Amino acid sequence: MPEQKKSFTDAEALEFHRAPAPGKISITPTKPMATQRDLSLAYSPGVAAPVKAIAEDADRAYDYTAKGNLVAVITNGTAILGLGNLGSIAAKPVMEGKSVLFKRFADVDSIDIEVTTQNVEEFITTVRNIGPTFGGINLEDIKSPECFIIESRLRDELDIPVFHDDQHGTAIIAAAGFLNACELTGRRLSDIKVVVNGAGAAGLSCIALIKQLGVPHENVIALDREGVIYRGREKGMDQFKAAHAVDTNARTLMDAIKGADVFMGLSVAGAMTRDMVKAMAKRPIIFAMANP
Repeated sequence: MPEQKKSFTDAEALEFHRAPAPGKISITPTKPMATQRDLSLAYSPGVAAPVKAIAEDADRAYDYTAKGNLVAVITNGTAILGLGNLGSIAAKPVMEGKSVLFKRFADVDSIDIEVTTQNVEEFITTVRNIGPTFGGINLEDIKSPECFIIESRLRDELDIPVFHDDQHGTAIIAAAGFLNACELTGRRLSDIKVVVNGAGAAGLSCIALIKQLGVPHENVIALDREGVIYRGREKGMDQFKAAHAVDTNARTLMDAIKGADVFMGLSVAGAMTRDMVKAMAKRPIIFAMANP
């Protein structure tokens, strides 16, 4: 399918990020800083009172600091949009962008953190050690299967919410649209055939959620860069993909898409062709969600 045209040029996007101040976020004080008394209350000696209170009861940090309304958006840059592993600092514009969304639409303060390690244990240790600063952790643009391990471990080891947006954010929105589309086209979840192209964090999470909603396991065919994820396949497999393998003779996207009711594109742009759309069932449901 043709690539969607942007309403702006790359030069315009660069200028947007450059001026009037580089980046998209800043920090604004919530208390007045107009007098000597204000400064003394905000820092020394006034700050000693909340320090002592929090030392006695750590939960008081939610009363006397910004912790409860502060989310860390954290990445190591191993899966940036649909661009791949470009390193942590290259991910910073994306992380700032997510922080802006938190603030603009939920009035939640957010700080982006780019961690320069691709080692799972080092990443987990880093996030665990800085975790007490925040009221929540939003993991972003971490490649699979490492992202599944990281999120699971951090949920167990931290006492604050941990959310991997690429998994659950995508799946929640896709599932909502999926349910509505099925209702509008008169389809039953127990009968439909679904093809999901892309078996990374987003793709596998979408598959897991629509199955929880009632789509039978055998009715969902997933594909990655090696083709259909079928039972018995060995190349490019891991435990997370294997959980969604099915018995099928299909090996390519064209094989899988024939007669399908639903297509979810979560790999790269241009994977779906006009002929593939024509090969789908009548009134097909198509979610074009590949980045960027």
